[in-house]
Amino acid sequence: MKIIILGAGKVGKALVQHLSDEDHDLVIIDLHSEKVEKIVDQFDVFGISGNGATYDVLEEADIKEADIIIAVTDSDELNILACLMAKRMGADNTIARVRNPEYLKQRSFMRDQLGLSMIVNPELEAANEIRRILMFPSAFKVDTFVSGKIELAEFRLTGKTKLSGISLSRLPKVSKTNVLICAVRRKCELIIPDGNFVLEQNDRIYVTGQHRDLVRFCQDIGLFEHKSKRVMIIGGGRIAFYLAQQLSTQGIRVKIIENNSKRCLELSRKLSHVTIIEADGSDEEVLIEEGIEKIDALVSLTGLDEENIVISLYGKQMNAKKTVAKVTRMNFTSVLDQIDIDSVISPKSIIASQILRYVRAKDNKDDDTSVKTLHKIINDEVEGLEFIVTKHTSFIDQKIASLNLREGLLIAAISRERGFVIPNGETRIRLNDHIVIITKDKKISNLNEIVRR
Repeated sequence: MKIIILGAGKVGKALVQHLSDEDHDLVIIDLHSEKVEKIVDQFDVFGISGNGATYDVLEEADIKEADIIIAVTDSDELNILACLMAKRMGADNTIARVRNPEYLKQRSFMRDQLGLSMIVNPELEAANEIRRILMFPSAFKVDTFVSGKIELAEFRLTGKTKLSGISLSRLPKVSKTNVLICAVRRKCELIIPDGNFVLEQNDRIYVTGQHRDLVRFCQDIGLFEHKSKRVMIIGGGRIAFYLAQQLSTQGIRVKIIENNSKRCLELSRKLSHVTIIEADGSDEEVLIEEGIEKIDALVSLTGLDEENIVISLYGKQMNAKKTVAKVTRMNFTSVLDQIDIDSVISPKSIIASQILRYVRAKDNKDDDTSVKTLHKIINDEVEGLEFIVTKHTSFIDQKIASLNLREGLLIAAISRERGFVIPNGETRIRLNDHIVIITKDKKISNLNEIVRR
C-alpha cells in the first residue's frame, strides 16, 4: 500500500520503521528537512520537506494515489487539517493524532462528520496501560484482547516464586488455574516454550488468561500483590492528567508533583479529588516530605527518560511496591532489563501498534478475518494478535494438532460465547471463536496465514 506519514518525530519514525519492514510504499513529510533526511537515509522511503497541510505538498506526495495518510505532528490542529485536505484530494483513509483532552469529547463528530478514519491519542492510551498495571501490580505489563475478556500479562520470576526449576508440563501441580505460559524471555533469548521447557529464576514469562485466573495464578506461585491504593505521579503532563482522572474515580488516592506553577493551577481546577504539589519531583527532599515511603506506586512521567529512570530507581529503594517509568527512547530497553524498575511504558510504541493493526486490516481489504487487536511485546520481537473465526477461515472444526502452524507461532487463548478456553492439541476451532495468537512473524494480517500452505 502507499502510505503518507506526516510528522518525522518519535511516533513518525517508529511508524516508518514498522511499516517499512512490511514492504509498504512510504512517504515521510515534515517541516524540518534534517529530520526528513535522517529518516530517508536510514529507511527506504521518499521524503518531502514542507507543510503537510498544504495543497502543493500533498500533491507532490501524490495524495490521490495514497491508501492511507497518517498525521502525527506535534500540532493537533495541523493533523486534523491535513487529514481533511487529504480526504478532499482523494485519500481513502485518514489517521490523526489528537492529544488535547478538549478535543477528546469530539472524537465521534470528527469521525462521523469530518470523515477521519481513526483518531489516536498516545497519552490517553499510555494512561490506560499504566492503569491496568496499577490495578494488577504483580504484572509488569498487561495487554488485553476481546474487549478485555482475555489478558496477556508479563511477570518476572523472582526468588520467592514457586516456579523455578518447574517444567511447564508440571505447572498444573503448582497452580490449577486456567492460564497458559505462551512466551519466555531468558536474558537475550526469546522462547515459545513447549511442555518440556523448565522455568528459571529471573525468567520473564508471558501468560494469557482471564483476569480472575491470572490473579489466582499469582497467588498460587507467590507473586500476588494487592492493587495500589496510594499513587504518586511525578510530572503533570497529559498522561498524568488522564491517569489521575481514571484512578481518582476508582477511589485511589493520587498525588501529582509538578514544578510548573501554571500547570499546577490548571490541574487543580480540572482534578478536584487529586492532590497537586508544586515542587521538583526529582528532588529527594521533596519526595521524602511528600511521603514516598508510604505510597504503593510511583509513576514517573517527566519529559526526560533519564530522570524517569532515576526517580523510579529511587522509589524502589524507598520501598514503593510498584514503579512505572515513561521511556520514549526504547534503545534503553536492554539496560532497563538489568535494573530494578517494574514497568516501562512507551506512548509511541502503543500508538504504533494501534496504527499498524489498522494498516494490516486495510491491506487485507477489511476482510472479516483481518487482525482485530495487535500488541507488540518482548521489546517488539513478538506480536499478540486477535482474530475472529469466520466462514472464510480455512480450518473450521479442525483440531489444533492437525494444523500445520507456522514456526514460532502459538495459539494462546480462545474466547467463545459460552466461555474461555486454554487450547491444546485436541481443541477444535469453531465458527465465531476469538483466537489470540502469539507469533514471531510480524507480517500476519489474516487468520488463514497462521498455517503453512
